[in-house]
Amino acid sequence: MAENKTATAKKSAKTEAVQPRLKALYNTELKAELQKELKLENISQVPELKKVVVSCGVGKKREDKRFTETVALTLAKITGQAPTSRLAKKSIATFKIRKGMGAPIGYLVTLRNDKMYEFVDRLINVALPHVRDFHGVSRTAFDAQGNYNLGLKEQTVFPEITFEDASVLHGLEVTFIIKNGSKEGSLKLLELFGMPFEKEDK
Repeated sequence: MAENKTATAKKSAKTEAVQPRLKALYNTELKAELQKELKLENISQVPELKKVVVSCGVGKKREDKRFTETVALTLAKITGQAPTSRLAKKSIATFKIRKGMGAPIGYLVTLRNDKMYEFVDRLINVALPHVRDFHGVSRTAFDAQGNYNLGLKEQTVFPEITFEDASVLHGLEVTFIIKNGSKEGSLKLLELFGMPFEKEDK
């Protein structure tokens, strides 16, 4: 019995010690590098990725069951987490949408901690390199708080998506919520993560 408890404890400790590659890199190297480069007095002022929201609106196709099911399945497969549906917060006559109407207008997944870092690592190093005619992501898609928004035209750039899943194509958006962010600081953080930003005009 004691031996089983010891083995369980060792296994638990080993599991806890394993961090996602990007998370470990941030904690051991990038945080200090950012503090130095941004000339911040306190380490607590360093930009830090707090959560990532992966979402997709369904718009006029909200009544198309096959399309909405594909969107929900896509988000679940690429994030490893079940998506939540979004209902309309206001009425939009053009799209025949009424506030709070039953059919979802989109789906989203909010990632934090290890799942967030694992997703960002795969996005940067696996998915984006598969974008056709890729010339880098925008350097200007930051808001006033330093959060960053990235749009993808097709879900097929993720390796988790099968040929069958790709029979219904759709885009998605990835929003990076960054603590202590600013355009300069958040840009530097994502650059150090390996985000392939488009080259600056000279």
